[in-house]
Amino acid sequence: MKTLVDTSALPVIAAPGRICILKSKWYPAHVESMAGACDTILRQAGYADIEQHTLPGSLEIPLAARDLLAEDIASNIDAIICFGVIVKGDTLHFEMISEESMRGLGQVMHEFRRPVVVEILPVFDIQQAIDRSSDDEFNKGIEAAVAALEMIHWRRGVVAAN
Repeated sequence: MKTLVDTSALPVIAAPGRICILKSKWYPAHVESMAGACDTILRQAGYADIEQHTLPGSLEIPLAARDLLAEDIASNIDAIICFGVIVKGDTLHFEMISEESMRGLGQVMHEFRRPVVVEILPVFDIQQAIDRSSDDEFNKGIEAAVAALEMIHWRRGVVAAN
């Protein structure tokens, strides 16, 4: 299902920090398309400090997210956004990588209490990846950027209120 995300009223983030985008090297055209759309929306919202890291695969993304947050002494990483594509094949590789990546990223998010937005797409065929990464308003990179901005805005409001 394609979901159109409204970008006309993005939250205003005072003093934007840093956002890290983590990407799997597999299916680079689709991953880069999502990361590019995400970067565009984040910059429109005022973010200038956006790091992109390419990793061997989706399974390595949770460790990279943990390492970045563990070394974030100044606590200026506002969010981590993850992109990858995992295509279903004839073995259980698809299930193992998808589940372990999601489990690991959930642990990182809870351990470091920072938004970790995941658009690692587990798809049954490459057309599903194309449908979610095309250069249009349904690109999952847009959805990821908006989710990150909304979570950053919400968290800052909650922390400021306490």
